[in-house]
Amino acid sequence: MTDGPPWLAGGLRHIWLPYTQMKTVPAPLPVTHAEGVRLTLADGRELIDGISSWWTAVHGYCHPHIEAAVKAQLEDLPHVMLGGLAHKQAYRLGERLAALLPGDLSRVFYSESGSVSVEIAMKMAVQYWLNKGERRTRFLSFTGGYHGDTFMTMSVCDPEEGMHSLFTGVLPKQIVVDLPTDGEKCAAFEKALEIHGRNIAAVVTEPLVQGAGGMVFHDVETLRRIREACDSHGVLLIADEIFVGLGRLGHMFACEAAGVVPDIVTLSKALTGGTLPLAATIACEHVFDAFYTDDPEDALMHGPTYMGNALACAAANASLDLFEDEPRLDQVRAIEAGLRGGLAPARDIPGVQDVRVRGAIGVIQVEEMRALDDLKRRFVEAGVWVRPFRDIIYTTPPYVIEKDDLGTLTRAMVEVTAAWAREVGFA
Repeated sequence: MTDGPPWLAGGLRHIWLPYTQMKTVPAPLPVTHAEGVRLTLADGRELIDGISSWWTAVHGYCHPHIEAAVKAQLEDLPHVMLGGLAHKQAYRLGERLAALLPGDLSRVFYSESGSVSVEIAMKMAVQYWLNKGERRTRFLSFTGGYHGDTFMTMSVCDPEEGMHSLFTGVLPKQIVVDLPTDGEKCAAFEKALEIHGRNIAAVVTEPLVQGAGGMVFHDVETLRRIREACDSHGVLLIADEIFVGLGRLGHMFACEAAGVVPDIVTLSKALTGGTLPLAATIACEHVFDAFYTDDPEDALMHGPTYMGNALACAAANASLDLFEDEPRLDQVRAIEAGLRGGLAPARDIPGVQDVRVRGAIGVIQVEEMRALDDLKRRFVEAGVWVRPFRDIIYTTPPYVIEKDDLGTLTRAMVEVTAAWAREVGFA
C-alpha cells in the first residue's frame, strides 16, 4: 500500500517514472508546494532541495519576478507557432542570449528539452558539411560524457559506463576517447582526429564538468586543447552547456572561463529558472551561413511544435533579468566557499575516495554505492533532498540558498554519509 494522498496511489499505477525499475522502486515523495529552496511534502515535512530539481531551479522556487512574467504572458499569448509567425518573448530572448554568449554565437534555434537541443546541434553539424559538399556523419565524444537520452545523443554518451550500454550495437557507432588531460590522452585524441577527421562532423563535449557521468571536473586547458585540435583538423565543436551554463560554475557560461568559443552551444536546465521546459541550440554565424542560401534544400528542416513557447520564453527572459539585477554569480562563489568548508570533513570518512567542489557543485565520491534506497531515505530523514547516483553523493543547490541552509545541507551530507559508510561496512 502506498502511503500518501489518494492521487499518489491512484496515479502510480499508470505513471512510468524516469531512470527507475518500477517493480522495485519505493514510492516517490509527494510534493504539494515549493518555495525558495524548500519542498513541502504532503505530510507537512519540509526538505531543503540540494539538487535544484535536476539543476534547473537556480533562483529557487516560485520567484515572484518569474511568476509575474509568466502570468502576464498567459493573459496575452500562451503560445503561437514560430512557423511563419513571431512573438516578442522568443525574439527578445534570442537577442539577449546572443549578447551574453561569447564570440558570434548568435543564431538561436529553440526546442523543449536539453536532449533535443543536442540532437538538433548534431543534425546541424551533419547538414553543415552536406551543404558545403562534404559527407561527414560521425561524431567524436569523450569517455564519461552524457548528452541525453534521445537516439543520436545516446550514441555520443559513454558507451560502457553510461546508462545506455544496453543499446551498444544498435546506436550509430561514434568515436569515443578520453578527455585530453595529459600527454598520452592528448596523443590519442589527436590520433583519432587524424584518422577519422574527414568523417567527423563535430566533437561533442561538456565543458569543464561532465555532469551525469559522475560530476567529473577538468581544467580550462583541456577545453582549450579541444578547441585548438578542432581548429587544426577542421572539425566543428559542440559545447553541451545544458548543465554548466547559466552560472553553475561562477561564470554565465563555462566556455567563457576558458576563453573558448564553440561553433554550436546547447542550453536548457536553468534557462527558465526551473519553471517551464525550454532549450536552445545556438550556432555561430559561419555555421548559419552554410544554411543561408538561395537553395530551399539547404534549409534546416526541423521544427518542434512548441519551439519558442511564449510562456517559457517569458520565464527565460525573467530569469535573465534576475542574473542582471541580483548577484547570482557572487552567490555561486559564496556557495563554492561554503561547500569547500562544509564538505571537507567527509575526506576522513572511510570509503570516501574524493571530495571536490567547483562553483555550486559539491561532490562526495565513495568507493562503491551500496544500499542506495536506504541512503536516499536517510537524507530525507535529515531534512534534505539529495539524490546520489553512480558512486557520488552530490549537491547542486539553488543559487539563492542562504548560508544556514547550505550549512544544514553540507552537514547532512557529511553526517549521513559517515553513518551509512559505517553500516554498509566501509568503516
